Amino acid sequence: MHDALRSQAADVFGWQLRPDQQTVIDAVLDGRDALAVMPTGSGKSATYQVAGLALDALVLVVSPLVALQEDQVVGLAEHPDAPRAVTVNATKRSRDLTEAWDAVTAGEVRYVFLAPEQLAKEDVQERLRAVGVALVAVDEAHCVSSWGHDFRPDYLGLGEAIERLGRPPVLALTATGSSPVRDDVVARLGMRDPLVLAAGFDRPELRLEVRRHEDEDGKREAVVEQVAGLDGVGIVYVATRAETLVYADELVESGRVAQPYHAGLRVKDRERVLAGFHDGSIEVVVATSAFGMGIDKADVRFVVHADVPESVDAYYQEVGRAGRDGDPALATLHYRAEDLGLRRFFAAGSPAPKSLRAVFDAVPVDGAIARSALPDASGTAARTAGRAANALIEAGVLVDGHDGIARADDAPASADAAATAAKERAREREQIEESRIAMMRQFAETNSCRRQFLLGYFGDELPEPCGNCDTCTSGTAEQTHAADGSHDAEWPPDAAVEHPQWGHGTVMSTEDDRLTVFFDSAGYRTLALADVEERGLLERV
Repeated sequence: MHDALRSQAADVFGWQLRPDQQTVIDAVLDGRDALAVMPTGSGKSATYQVAGLALDALVLVVSPLVALQEDQVVGLAEHPDAPRAVTVNATKRSRDLTEAWDAVTAGEVRYVFLAPEQLAKEDVQERLRAVGVALVAVDEAHCVSSWGHDFRPDYLGLGEAIERLGRPPVLALTATGSSPVRDDVVARLGMRDPLVLAAGFDRPELRLEVRRHEDEDGKREAVVEQVAGLDGVGIVYVATRAETLVYADELVESGRVAQPYHAGLRVKDRERVLAGFHDGSIEVVVATSAFGMGIDKADVRFVVHADVPESVDAYYQEVGRAGRDGDPALATLHYRAEDLGLRRFFAAGSPAPKSLRAVFDAVPVDGAIARSALPDASGTAARTAGRAANALIEAGVLVDGHDGIARADDAPASADAAATAAKERAREREQIEESRIAMMRQFAETNSCRRQFLLGYFGDELPEPCGNCDTCTSGTAEQTHAADGSHDAEWPPDAAVEHPQWGHGTVMSTEDDRLTVFFDSAGYRTLALADVEERGLLERV
């Protein structure tokens, strides 16, 4: 990085940039795509904000939550010498939107924050293309991956939307992302020879615990008792909206200042809870996974899961909201094996064959149709049409191109065949989701070091037990093996392999007698090394 830009970052924002931040900034300023997987609180937003100081055109920031967009704009405004930023979202009044676009057109704005749903609009793309975009930053980029834990259908159209903007450099940012998710993000955004920086998965200040329960009532009592006795502010994650109310009421009865939070609340109620959590007037937020992205609070002392998350990715993203100030923090998972059935229910499901056939028939045999025109042409609701189109694109029978959505060159002639292909691909995806739930079970039930398990899941092994989890404290971690890299010499992480049944895979981690591999068609599988070696189950490619 040039000394002048480094000095400018210090003068404008007061930041002393770390080497990994500088590496990412250098890449995008050189016109290169970059994917940065950096832990919560590590300053991911600084990469595109500092890059914006050196660019002569717009920095477009795709961000999933309106609250997160507004927080970023307010944060930039707090630096008097920082370039101007605006948000473009559906919550703004027409007059405010007009003023924002006028400022963009006049060249008075450097950063534009919007959601993927906004960027999908053709008129928004036209406005941005007219003024010129120098960099597209995709925040919470794990949402781009259909295997990511917070899948949003409109993220899948980002790659093509970026092409329509003239294909500026792309910077993808996330705090979580196993190797398969990273690969999927790169592919779906159409990133070209990107710099991929994955750093700092380990959060040694977080103590990791799992508490086992046999029945639901006993688990709820244990959660309330634990949280009532913890110091500081924290988050309790639950699986359903109804549970946010139940747990919040019981915590209030136990003496904690607690409030529920879920996506079904009115906007002003969600904003009230978020503001109270940030200023400390609310001690505990009981929330679904809707409460998370954009929670910029450094002194969260605990994250308690009353229900098992749907994946290790989701779990690590959520516990990462604790201890951002570097001080000790606690992450406790209250686990009941029966709860995994609820996660299987959430994981299952794909568009109905009728919707798939309708959307396929709506796409002309020769030519293309705009995504926005699909609902009317197919006679389906907008969300239904979007999900069906994405499923057909995922199956390779439709393509999302410059002119809109078209049939693939080798697409089947009949809608029935197209729907069948989409359903088969959906079944593969469900297999992968099932495997991710199985990995969550392994984490909850392991006697090995929990941190070794977590880091191994992300392909970032830890040679020795961490000493700061319940299995290390109990002594079982010393008696068993987790992802310690025992056989990295033969099967290094990220090595490409082939299996006779499951096809292409990527080695995630190795331990004393087994290795974990992610297969594109079957998800995560743990294989005994003896079987691999004796039966020749894997071949390096």
